[in-house]
Amino acid sequence: MDSTEIIISALAGLSVIAIGGAILMGKRVKRAPLEARLRDVAGGNVSGGSAPAIAPRFTGMVENLGTRVAHGKASVTLREQLTQAGYHGENAAAVYVGAKLILATVGLLGSAALVVPTTTFPIQTKSVLIMMFSMGFFFIPNIIVSSRRASRRGEIRRHLPDAIDLLEICASAGMGIDQAWNSVGDEVRAVSTTLADEMALTNLEIHLGAPRADAMRHMASRTGADELSSMVAVLVQSERFGTSITDALRTYAQSMRETRSQRAQEAAEKMAIKLIFPMIAFIFPAAVLIMAGPAFMSLYQVLAK
Repeated sequence: MDSTEIIISALAGLSVIAIGGAILMGKRVKRAPLEARLRDVAGGNVSGGSAPAIAPRFTGMVENLGTRVAHGKASVTLREQLTQAGYHGENAAAVYVGAKLILATVGLLGSAALVVPTTTFPIQTKSVLIMMFSMGFFFIPNIIVSSRRASRRGEIRRHLPDAIDLLEICASAGMGIDQAWNSVGDEVRAVSTTLADEMALTNLEIHLGAPRADAMRHMASRTGADELSSMVAVLVQSERFGTSITDALRTYAQSMRETRSQRAQEAAEKMAIKLIFPMIAFIFPAAVLIMAGPAFMSLYQVLAK
């Protein structure tokens, strides 16, 4: 095994470690608020074991790096995107910036060690390749955050019609909107922890004195789901004008079910178009080879004589 193969193997392992570390940091940041609350409840005696002791140190190092680079400030858009992705901690923006810088450095050093020893490329091509690798690693946190945002919105979009049905049933049974909200949050937790957590956080804001309309608007802003914004508008208007919340929820639940059915039909219609590309790339060449292969072989044998 020559030095190039050793360098490639080492860089591949380093890349896997860097990506895995970024994923673990994201999970750690997401769990940080819950662990802080548990420490407050237990008086600071929450035992997390001896193995995870390295993770807070690494996360703290990344946070310090991001804080120094960003000077402790983050844009409102970045904080909103991280919140919609499920990262509610105050240090989420600093960890995000620090992770981008560390991954960019790893990509820069790794690609330089891989490309520079190669003598077949000119210096301009090497510089472009190094910058492309570095930028690719730099945008890995963006991809993770975007994926989590889409996943959370999709989960809320799938389970929100059922939650609205339950809310309408509880309200029809005579329960108050706050009590119905709590009951639905407990029932939904079995199928969607994301929606249940957001409903519980909204209930906590209401108990702390925030108006119900503002707390629900905050919930819609945290998730980024348009369906939640519409539901909040329906509840706020029903409460403001004194109309029946039960009728409003029943009508909105029916509208949500129709919208979900229309999206399923739209996805089914798009599937035929999406299947064209794999058919052309994989199935069509194989079919041509099977059908026309014997004829080409016979023609080649005739021409070869």
